[in-house]
Amino acid sequence: MNYDWDEKPELNITPLVDVMLVLLAIMMVIAPNMIYEEKINLPQSSKTTQLSKIPPVHITIDKNKNLKINKDSYELNSFMDNFYLYTKKLDKKATVLISADKSLDYGVVMSVLAAVKQAGFSEVSLATNG
Repeated sequence: MNYDWDEKPELNITPLVDVMLVLLAIMMVIAPNMIYEEKINLPQSSKTTQLSKIPPVHITIDKNKNLKINKDSYELNSFMDNFYLYTKKLDKKATVLISADKSLDYGVVMSVLAAVKQAGFSEVSLATNG
């Protein structure tokens, strides 16, 4: 027998890679569907204290630049001062919803938004259709 000592054994890793890729694909499909559930005993709250819901402030601007704040009408020129006086009796944590006609100039809506911010309201939303 003649052995050739120069030959080195080769390790074929293709079947190993194939098996690992199949296992990886299975794990990628199963992992998002796994639900981890841990039982937690939550403390009981007192039912005597309830949060009071703050009513929102609705500002409506029509195409003729007429403003309404919760059914009260105001002029655009004096809106900043009137709004500041109007909101002295309101909670500043209330949400302000501004509804403006789409044909209005951008500057008109931004001046109303600036008056709302200057009055101290932090939660302001611009209403859209749809």
